[in-house]
Amino acid sequence: MNSTQSQAGKSSSTNPLLIAARPILVGGLIAGFFDASLAFYDFGWNMPRGIAGGLLGPAARNGGTATWILGLFLHFFIACSAAAIYYAASRKLTYLRDSPIVCGMFFGIAIFLVMNLVVLPLSAYHTSAPMPLASMRKGILIHMVFIGLPIALSVRRYSK
Repeated sequence: MNSTQSQAGKSSSTNPLLIAARPILVGGLIAGFFDASLAFYDFGWNMPRGIAGGLLGPAARNGGTATWILGLFLHFFIACSAAAIYYAASRKLTYLRDSPIVCGMFFGIAIFLVMNLVVLPLSAYHTSAPMPLASMRKGILIHMVFIGLPIALSVRRYSK
């Protein structure tokens, strides 16, 4: 192997975007899969249309395949975005990597709160109605265990 090949291999392995991609994608896709599975169970196969409705409005409920695919894409985009936020924060706040169980659970709560207090009210649905206590408990628990934990554990596992 010559020095040019050595330099090329070295630069790709130290590229910050490539280093960040693995924990973000693994954590985001696992969290997105768990959350989607539970949402399909609770809301049925039209769940992605409901997510697309956050962008397109209530008419998305009657949308076709393209609307369904858009909703599923948005679902995983949001999950990977949450993983990217956790990863970025873990670069400065090392305890996020050192204590992934506790931090992941609290991050799940934070995701739940941001989604319900910021994202949904600003979406095309403009939902801001009070949530029943049982639904809130279930939502917080799901976000803690099935979203926050996989993201935090992925960042812990795949971060340097």
